[in-house]
Amino acid sequence: MKFITFEGIDFCGKSTQIKLLEKYLLDNNKKVYLVREPGGTKISESIREILLDNKNNNLFIETELLLFSSARAQLTREIIKPYLKKGYYVLSDRFS
Repeated sequence: MKFITFEGIDFCGKSTQIKLLEKYLLDNNKKVYLVREPGGTKISESIREILLDNKNNNLFIETELLLFSSARAQLTREIIKPYLKKGYYVLSDRFS
């Protein structure tokens, strides 16, 4: 079981690299689960919508930080930890 995250600026190829690694792992009979941050669960995706909505450009930094942290906590407890315990490789598009 492994947790692998891809970091980088927008449009640098993270999603492309994740798909290549996913294919490699699946071709080698590994169990794989893909996630993205923020997002990955119903609740985290709702938080993602708030964070990425241009109408919310007046969020205070503390609010933004807590929203990111909330989305991460939900993703970690609901998806990442359970899938790691099941022996999956969990690949994440960002997770800083």
